[in-house]
Amino acid sequence: MNSVEQQLNAQKTLYREIFLKSVDEIQKRLDEIKPAGFSGELLDKYVPASEGYIWQEKALNLLNGEISQEVFRKLQEILAYRDMFKCEGCATCCRLACSEFSYEELKEKAKNGDKFAQQFTSVFIPYETIEEAEAVYPAYIELLRGKVEGDVYFYHCPKLTEDNRCSDYENRPQICRDFPDNPLAVLPEKCGYRAWKDEINPVALMLHSMVEIIDFYKDKLKEVL
Repeated sequence: MNSVEQQLNAQKTLYREIFLKSVDEIQKRLDEIKPAGFSGELLDKYVPASEGYIWQEKALNLLNGEISQEVFRKLQEILAYRDMFKCEGCATCCRLACSEFSYEELKEKAKNGDKFAQQFTSVFIPYETIEEAEAVYPAYIELLRGKVEGDVYFYHCPKLTEDNRCSDYENRPQICRDFPDNPLAVLPEKCGYRAWKDEINPVALMLHSMVEIIDFYKDKLKEVL
């Protein structure tokens, strides 16, 4: 088992623990607005304007409002904290980008106005062979081969110099300036932002779990309201 797979397996174990705690926390807050003495469940079907129905409306407002705002605010805090760290010039992010879309598909999406695809295709070009990509981060490629269903396409930036510097740094697009914008992304140990990711990892997992739980409740409540 390679180091990347070990890292992800540890993440899964920790996430299960955090997810269960988040379920309990959100359930507690939903129960706090439950009408006193009411015996029904939140996801039961109630007639409009009834006690249970009003509870469901309040729950949906709580999920969409206060709880979602807390998640967003905390996410902004950990993204801002990323600025306390800096790139160490390993250039892995420049040498190895992956997508579920082929270069032709990304070009078409960019043509149709997809901003991410427009930025991505302005920077990255596809590798000609999987072996070229594998040489950059072998453990990551091996993991994707074993875990991901469907095609994965690998790209690199041709503007990277031999000493791992960007030859067009001042004009780099926002996706380069913001990297890494996902605190749950797989980062190599030599990445300058790996320490940031490791430090905020439990909080990032908690926020991810809360988003999943919020979306679950919102979908179920919309079905019964």
